[in-house]
Amino acid sequence: MNSAILEIARQVRSGERSAADVLQATLARVRELDPQYNGFTAVVEARARTEAAAIDARRARGEPLPPLAGVPYAVKNLFDIAGETTLAGGHVNAGNPPASRDATLVTRLRDAGAVLVGALNMDEHAYGFTTENTHYGACRNPHDVTRIAGGSSGGSAAAVAGGLVPLTLGSDTNGSIRVPASLCGVFGLKPTFGRLARTGSYPFVGSLDHLGPFAADAAGLAAAYDALQGPDRDDNACAQRAAEPTLAGLASDRPLRVAVLGGYFAHWTGPEARLAVDIAARALGAVDTVELAGAEQARAAAFIITAAEGGALHRHRLTTQYDDYEPHSRARLVAGSLVPAAWVQQAQRIRQRVYREALALFDHYDVLIAPATPVPATVIGTDSLTLAGRTLPARASMGLLTQPISCLGLPVCAAPTWPGVGRDAHLPLGVQLIGAPWREADCLLAAHRLEQADAAGVRTVTAAVAATPAASVAAA
Repeated sequence: MNSAILEIARQVRSGERSAADVLQATLARVRELDPQYNGFTAVVEARARTEAAAIDARRARGEPLPPLAGVPYAVKNLFDIAGETTLAGGHVNAGNPPASRDATLVTRLRDAGAVLVGALNMDEHAYGFTTENTHYGACRNPHDVTRIAGGSSGGSAAAVAGGLVPLTLGSDTNGSIRVPASLCGVFGLKPTFGRLARTGSYPFVGSLDHLGPFAADAAGLAAAYDALQGPDRDDNACAQRAAEPTLAGLASDRPLRVAVLGGYFAHWTGPEARLAVDIAARALGAVDTVELAGAEQARAAAFIITAAEGGALHRHRLTTQYDDYEPHSRARLVAGSLVPAAWVQQAQRIRQRVYREALALFDHYDVLIAPATPVPATVIGTDSLTLAGRTLPARASMGLLTQPISCLGLPVCAAPTWPGVGRDAHLPLGVQLIGAPWREADCLLAAHRLEQADAAGVRTVTAAVAATPAASVAAA
């Protein structure tokens, strides 16, 4: 299988390249290109060199190397990195003490041989879909640096799309992996709620938070996901399930029953999103269209749960450090702290009802296709957009199509397509490949088949875009 991640690991294991050489090239790319994208908030060079040297020493001793040996990666800055302060995108956290140990998923990637390069930009406290961070600057889309990268894991998607690192980690509460994956044109996986350990990550909404990887291809995504799996006794939501490897399954010829999600998911889409779904449906042989009747209610439930839990988490500091919080989200956090408990109880009831509706669809289908974002990446600073004849707030509306699925905790792989429509023809727009609970393997297999059919894939950033002068980027 063609995969940047797997190829790096193969070269390091074979001795064609050393982990130190791979790291050196990665650091050079970060120094050269990231000033245009503003994806990194910290580079942990000393640690990276130590980890790369350890991999090379193991090979020199003739020891077998782990599956991701020498693969550089970076993490959204809400993951704990030992010795670094976990910002979670917030200036209010900058004075916190450094983390005493790595997040569980960082530890698992280290054990798999991957080399940590740094931490990545995000919306403050993961409350946003654009990574227009007032404190650390907007993260810019590598395909057009005047556009948003999406969020809240914008730096994670941009770092892969811009070719800085082949693997990153992000989080997804209401769409924060799938939205930036769609807008930056990379693969992203939001696993089933409770599948991957969240220990050592800064929380946002405990009953909705998911963690997952980004990569430039489906095989690399599957390899990273396999390395991340496993139970965690320190995360009460992390199911005590054995790991279920997915990479080998990408070679399977087993049939997938695939349908398109219509109704709500067709209504709130622009022409690019509709074309993206058509591209995926043709490639996967999906002829049926089905509806999730409670999708709009599920989104409303997600809003209420998010507001209430997020507001409760930050209530105390909002009363003492309000001015230190992100202007885009602080008023919403205050409002959320005032949500009545009865509303939250009703939202959880709706969540369970719509979850049962979704399970009924999976009696007949393995994968459901929906657009990941309603439109391609908007220009940084855009306040509104028009969908279905209505003017909507741009930042919140990027999650229109992801929030209902997050609320249900279903696994989703975001796969990049290139609809090529009008003035946004140079921009990607992804699809969601939605599976039944614990069936990440189906989502990844569908993504791989789209890739093999040339219906989905990552495109290299053009030299013209990558060479945009820094002064012009700042002006944008």
